[in-house]
Amino acid sequence: MAFTEIITSQNEFEAFCEEVGKPSEMAANKVISYLDEQCVSFIQASPFLTMASSNKEGECDVTPRGDDRGFVHVIDAHHLFIPERPGNKRMDSAHNIIENPHVGLIFFIPGLGETLRVNGEAFICRDPSLLKACVAKGKTPRFGVLVRVNECYVHCAKAFLRSSLWKPETWVEKEELPSPARMLRAHATVGQQTEQDIERSLQESYTKRLY
Repeated sequence: MAFTEIITSQNEFEAFCEEVGKPSEMAANKVISYLDEQCVSFIQASPFLTMASSNKEGECDVTPRGDDRGFVHVIDAHHLFIPERPGNKRMDSAHNIIENPHVGLIFFIPGLGETLRVNGEAFICRDPSLLKACVAKGKTPRFGVLVRVNECYVHCAKAFLRSSLWKPETWVEKEELPSPARMLRAHATVGQQTEQDIERSLQESYTKRLY
């Protein structure tokens, strides 16, 4: 399929930026290079974040991270620590971080449209004192992601307002939702496993292997 009006050059992009217009003074100046009291309060109230990373070729990946609110440990104004809870053991983010340390984080607070964006350099960290500070349900994480903060700023709520994400009355009925088990059955090589087998396996992992 052929697409038109694709912007590929710097000159084209600069002309496009002129067409879009300049950001407001507040938007242009809102980025800070450290975690101030406001950022720390936001992180301590957040139970969920997404982490964007990429490998040395620039191929990108985004993963969700979540736990009780404040699960991310703020070390100081320039460092935070994200504990790694048990997952599928693919280690996608960890592989990327070893090749390319740059990551982008978005912190969410349920019901709040604004989010906190943090960009920085990440390291796979097994510091015992940090791991001990992130024990959950009696389980100590094997490692975590240490992030050296380079940028942080508040992102506006327009995407949440347009999507009505926090409004339960707009949500699709559960019976109409896509089936993760069906998707896995279609995408993965699972031998003789049925969709019901996969559903049972997922539920077991959600109830017995969260920590």
